[in-house]
Amino acid sequence: MTLALKSKILNLKSGFTLVELLVVISIIGILAALSLVSFTGAQRQARDSQRKSDLKQYQAALESFANRSNGFYPSYTTTIAASGSLCTSLGTSISGCPEDPRNGDDASFVYNYQSDGTGAGSTTGAKYVLWAKIENTADYWVVCSAGENGRAAQAGFSVSGGNCPL
Repeated sequence: MTLALKSKILNLKSGFTLVELLVVISIIGILAALSLVSFTGAQRQARDSQRKSDLKQYQAALESFANRSNGFYPSYTTTIAASGSLCTSLGTSISGCPEDPRNGDDASFVYNYQSDGTGAGSTTGAKYVLWAKIENTADYWVVCSAGENGRAAQAGFSVSGGNCPL
């Protein structure tokens, strides 16, 4: 064999075939898709943890407010967004007035508040309910003035007069 022929044979054997490249690309694509799916679930779980923490922050602010107001809470007899009027009523009791992490891209994700009393933000509420929609299940996370907190199913969920639905 001549040197030129040996050189051509080595050049042909040193590259990848089209089939080998396609197999490698498809394996990388499958791995990327699997990691994306698990990452999305982890993001949902992290946002749910943040919601629970934010509702606890509102609860602490409400208890602090009640300690300064003879045991009464801000009264809103209809459901309001906690980051709006409630935050204004609480004043400096809460810093930054947390909003749901998905509120900007989906308006159904909002922290809700309702209490009993005479309404319109007066300081006459004896009990309250805070709740937020959670993503990992089709439920709400609920925090009540009596110290109860937990998950409530969306089906048939109703809050009236600040009564705890748990």
